[in-house]
Amino acid sequence: MTTKTNRMTGARYLAEALKGCGVSHVFFIDAVLRRTLIELEQLGIARVLTHSEKAAAYMADGYARVSGRVGVCMAQSVGAANLAAGLQDAYLHRAPVLALTGRKPPGWRQRNAYQEIEHGPLFAPVTKMQAGVETGDELPQMLEQALRTATEGTPRPVHLDVNGLQGEVIEGATLSDPALPDARYGATPWQRFRPDPAAIEEAARRLDRAEKPVLVCGAGAVVAGAHDEVRRLAEVRALPVATSTGGRGIIPTTHPLHVGVVGSYSAPYTNALVHEADLVLYVGCHAGDQATHDWTVPRPGTAIVQIDVDGAETGRNYPDVTPVVGDPGLALADLRAACDGAGTRDWAEAAGARVAAWQAQQDEARGSVAAPLRVERLCHELSEVLPEDAVLVADTGYSCIWTATMVELKHAGQTYLRAAGSLGWSFPAALGAKCGAPDRPVVCFCGDGAFYYHLPELETARRRNIPVVVVVNNNSAFGQGLPKVHAMYGDTPGDPDEIIRFGPTNFADVARAFGVEGLRVASSADLRPALERALSLEAPVVVDVVTDAEPRAPEAWTPPS
Repeated sequence: MTTKTNRMTGARYLAEALKGCGVSHVFFIDAVLRRTLIELEQLGIARVLTHSEKAAAYMADGYARVSGRVGVCMAQSVGAANLAAGLQDAYLHRAPVLALTGRKPPGWRQRNAYQEIEHGPLFAPVTKMQAGVETGDELPQMLEQALRTATEGTPRPVHLDVNGLQGEVIEGATLSDPALPDARYGATPWQRFRPDPAAIEEAARRLDRAEKPVLVCGAGAVVAGAHDEVRRLAEVRALPVATSTGGRGIIPTTHPLHVGVVGSYSAPYTNALVHEADLVLYVGCHAGDQATHDWTVPRPGTAIVQIDVDGAETGRNYPDVTPVVGDPGLALADLRAACDGAGTRDWAEAAGARVAAWQAQQDEARGSVAAPLRVERLCHELSEVLPEDAVLVADTGYSCIWTATMVELKHAGQTYLRAAGSLGWSFPAALGAKCGAPDRPVVCFCGDGAFYYHLPELETARRRNIPVVVVVNNNSAFGQGLPKVHAMYGDTPGDPDEIIRFGPTNFADVARAFGVEGLRVASSADLRPALERALSLEAPVVVDVVTDAEPRAPEAWTPPS
């Protein structure tokens, strides 16, 4: 800890601690920690007032993922449940977020205090640590512990419940010579450690014996910044590189060794290739149900090497795993040095040929001039105009599948963020991402069903001048569910559209009502000019693209039963 030799209020301490840890923005819903917010302004930290606690959490999540720094969100006692619900995606994706909530004083507990419930059980499933701060003297210790926990090992959210409905008890406390948190705890990873050399040697032996190895990278590889080492190992060993959706962008998707997203949100060829592999090298990938298509890809019995900073993840979902516990980038560098030879290039070339063949089959849809537009055309045009340093933020469901299979990330400087499951996450997350990377273009890709969730944040984007381009795939439906709903109805009388369709809504008009630029696209000829104009404005813009709900996104290949 860095010792300060002065007395300060809890509010000033919180502000100086966040400043020292490199926090540039905090996201909140009134009324909470108002004295702290005043102190934050004095220290140059931007305060982003949102229109819901969930939006504040999503913004902090997007901020953390792009910047690598702790994202901070706040809510008063009555909003704590909403804030907790917003942390699910940050927890699942492994983003370091500090959630601060107020609560009524201890003497009010179990006395039917107005709108007060226990906060701990709400936050426990979506945080690595949640704790109360009763007195000002506890604040330095608890804050440093929370920040250290959020950023060490597998980064994830943490929660501090501070005394006072708005945190005012802690804010008003006087702290004598408080020590500020170690600044290293403001970013992840704040420490890196090499894996056991014996584990590296065993992994190298398995890789050297493999004839059809595949590298599968997850969000943990991205968080660790292992991009260069992934590329180096893949090129030296001629390894096809697949990713989870969270790992997408670890290498450019147009790289000859890139074979796409594996799992349930996959183009068909990727699952088939990983299923054929005789060794799968997981890097920062938890191998959950989505990344493995319900644990059918790779096939049971496949040899596996699993690199992860958290030893508890190695072997969680597959047997016969060689665990390599350590920083993914360091582990890959050591593995590259330990391997013998250059790998089997015939396998990588065959994999690349299958990727190219499938991509060629999509050319007709990508070039379609149909109206309403096909989403393949939208994805193609977005791929062509996306700046070299852009951040692409995708929502869940079809928005993720379309972007994960059809939008090309051609440059190493591009970043892909996706929702870990919460519909509507992408727009607030994109606003947070822009705050975390103010010099990079940020594009949000979402469906109309997702965009409805947080429309009021258009006002936030305008008020704070957060220049995010929102591309709305507007098909007036939950397009992903259309065929299933119709199939369930079958010959049953009734109206299936009542539970799956909505609108139509012109979101360009909605945006303009909020004071935000809105562009409506109903023809393929207007699409690229609209996207280029939106990116050129350096202002918040909504590009409302009228698309057809019927065409299906690519479907994952499933192994024969």
